[in-house]
Amino acid sequence: MSRIGKYPINLDDKTQVTIAGNLVTVKGAKSSLAFNMDSRITAKVADKKVVLTRQDDTSESKSLHGLYKVLIQNAVTGVSTGFSKTLELHGVGYRGNVQGKKLELSLGFSHPIIFDVPEGIEIKVEKQITITVHGADKALVGQVAAKIRGFRPPEPYLGKGVRYAGEHIRRKAGKSAGK
Repeated sequence: MSRIGKYPINLDDKTQVTIAGNLVTVKGAKSSLAFNMDSRITAKVADKKVVLTRQDDTSESKSLHGLYKVLIQNAVTGVSTGFSKTLELHGVGYRGNVQGKKLELSLGFSHPIIFDVPEGIEIKVEKQITITVHGADKALVGQVAAKIRGFRPPEPYLGKGVRYAGEHIRRKAGKSAGK
């Protein structure tokens, strides 16, 4: 058995999982997520638990077993509580603002950066320097946060840029005076 895939996924009262062939749909109080599983992995829902089994013991099947267990677990967590990432803007004049489904960032360029918020993602800006990305899909939340950070990654000399909350930036020494 896969060390991760052998454990069942517990469901709460608000979460519903339906399996139709290879299509797994997870519905919860906040949203719903759906994805296709590989044909070598089968899933069954019984007694508020989802149990995954695989057809054979090849190494690829074992890895897929653990992968789909974690994907379903993340979907269950996402539709019930959701996932969030927090970003911080460091720098003079760096700020963000949300207008409808667009995030406007001033990051020291000659123009503001306009980012269209994808469907299923909610962005909040607090005090113009703290951006919170929230959504049900863990991969999409991480991808959107990485995209926003990629507009101006933190630089090592002054530490200016967009960074994750709690991220430590290794600082370099500046120029030293010559003799």
